[in-house]
Amino acid sequence: MSDRNPILITGAAGEIGGVSRTMVDMLLAQGHPVRAFVRQDDERAQSLRQAGAEVFVGDLLTIADVTAALKGVRRIYFSMSLSPYYTDAVSLMAAAARAQGDIEVFVNISEYEQSFMTFDHMTAPEEERRARLGGLVANWSPQQRAHWVAEQVLEWSGVPTVNIQAAFFVENPIMTWLALSSLADGELRLPFGDHRLAPIAGYDVAELCAKILADPAPHISRSYALTGPELKDMHGIAEDFTAVLGRPVTYVPEDIETWNKAYVDTHMSAYPHIAEHLKTLTRIIGRGGYGGITDELETLLGRPPKTVRWALENHPRIQKLAAA
Repeated sequence: MSDRNPILITGAAGEIGGVSRTMVDMLLAQGHPVRAFVRQDDERAQSLRQAGAEVFVGDLLTIADVTAALKGVRRIYFSMSLSPYYTDAVSLMAAAARAQGDIEVFVNISEYEQSFMTFDHMTAPEEERRARLGGLVANWSPQQRAHWVAEQVLEWSGVPTVNIQAAFFVENPIMTWLALSSLADGELRLPFGDHRLAPIAGYDVAELCAKILADPAPHISRSYALTGPELKDMHGIAEDFTAVLGRPVTYVPEDIETWNKAYVDTHMSAYPHIAEHLKTLTRIIGRGGYGGITDELETLLGRPPKTVRWALENHPRIQKLAAA
């Protein structure tokens, strides 16, 4: 790749996990030119310009915009907020990349569920699907289905792809937004029983993606299932919140569907696609469906993943709550 070919980063103005923006900063610090694809030319776009990125304002669902954004680009990182049109956007980017013909890597942010919500598992009899996915879930959420289809589209496209199948983010709204009201009262109210999971810090995903974009050849056609460093139940995560907030936090387990109704349906009623995805996640986690852990991140980065506590300490919403 020429030193003058910019790396295209989509979702650069997004907030969930902070992955895209963190990657922009990392790549710029390493001397790589970055083209940040944003939806609106606002204060976030201006912040990207001030950091040193070239800003492209466009719509990921408009093929003319996508094609224009790719001009001169050889390496792509694709991310988009949860959307009913997610597969459309991935397909348009893949089509534009294939038409251009000289793309070196397409780094696709996917999700950990893709490592176990496989074709064979998701076409098994319903009873078997429920057993594998945790009892309450027999099918994908619309967003999980979109990620599955996106991975297939990228494979069919022939564009050199790396799938990053990241586990439940520490920064997921379930833990850092929907839980805030109860955290202010010293309670971590979640419907996860005593099940354990290994949440991953957005920073780690950003660092790995930046590493792949800087040197893609060893990673082409690979899918990496990534988790955090240790399996923890919510009592352990409540201890992390206690340490970060500087005041006692106690885990209070709740019924899954009662929690979904009280928190997800109430706060996400205007966003049914996102709501259905979050409710599916709580059902999978609440039945022990995220009990696995991998060492792929440590192997690839040469260091242990960041802890839950570290990610909470560095999350703006949690910092604000700690200062209140």
